[in-house]
Amino acid sequence: MKKVSVIVPVYNVENYLKKCLDSLVQQTLDDIEIIVMNDGSQDNSQKIIDEFRQNFPSKIKSFEKENGGLSDARNFGIERANAEFIGFVDSDDYVSETMFEEMYNLAVKHNAEMVICNLQKVDEQGKITQKLTQIPNMPERIDLESHFSVFSDISYFACNKIFKRELFQNKRFKKGIHFEDIQLIPQLLLECKTVAQTQKFHYNYLERSDSITKTHTEKGLDILKAVEDVEAAFRKSRYSDKKPELKNFQILEGVYTFLAYLAFVKEDEVFRKMSEELEKFIKGKRISTTEILNYKRFGKNYILSLPLKKRIFYLLYFFKMRSILRILTKK
Repeated sequence: MKKVSVIVPVYNVENYLKKCLDSLVQQTLDDIEIIVMNDGSQDNSQKIIDEFRQNFPSKIKSFEKENGGLSDARNFGIERANAEFIGFVDSDDYVSETMFEEMYNLAVKHNAEMVICNLQKVDEQGKITQKLTQIPNMPERIDLESHFSVFSDISYFACNKIFKRELFQNKRFKKGIHFEDIQLIPQLLLECKTVAQTQKFHYNYLERSDSITKTHTEKGLDILKAVEDVEAAFRKSRYSDKKPELKNFQILEGVYTFLAYLAFVKEDEVFRKMSEELEKFIKGKRISTTEILNYKRFGKNYILSLPLKKRIFYLLYFFKMRSILRILTKK
């Protein structure tokens, strides 16, 4: 059995794929399989995949399928993974050469079901634009029973983690939705007893110029649906008594992550509709404005830790937009 299966969904990324696959075949962890799924690409992605498969036949396993979206492609890979642990790398990103060796060794050392590393945003020239520390001021080995604040503090990217394969025994990424990571990864964490982490910035997340200008639509409502799914799993988990952490999760993902998306919605009617849905969510979860503004992440007030522009938007929303919406919805 291999040590790590790395799943790489591919869709029209001919300009970025070589750098991604280069970073994977050069991993210092030899006992690795790289499962590459061409999810219906219409560019030269398959040609690049074929070249890597020919040059690295012991590492690259490639498949072609009709386009089904990111969740479908990842699930396709999960069903073909044979290693002890599973990782996910987006095909326009790239990783450090020691990423999977260090993370696998941490999993073995601490008998951890999930291992997390830091990530950094890079531009198309490879310049680091932002460093994203995931779990500051915590030990390498994290016992979730005694440090369950992690549940409501961490960022739920799939790509900067490895997961024990058994976690996926009855779970898959939900198809046909946006924000599939927020929907599934917290549910996987709820199945864990021990998490390990490294403070190294192993994962390079590419901020593509064509993705920065993408239109934000009602698809953002999938964030709220994802939080609802996680809440249902939470009630059935071994951590179901830890209600404060659940509320903090609802605040971080259901309120702040949602607002970060909402800030880029340009159509007034869509903005209003999504704001109304957020109001329903907040009211339904019995979350007060005071709880939102006092929410602490890793022990620090979250809203005060944000850049000034974000802070102003959030404060304006809560003290102005919410009042306007109440007036409008009463008419």
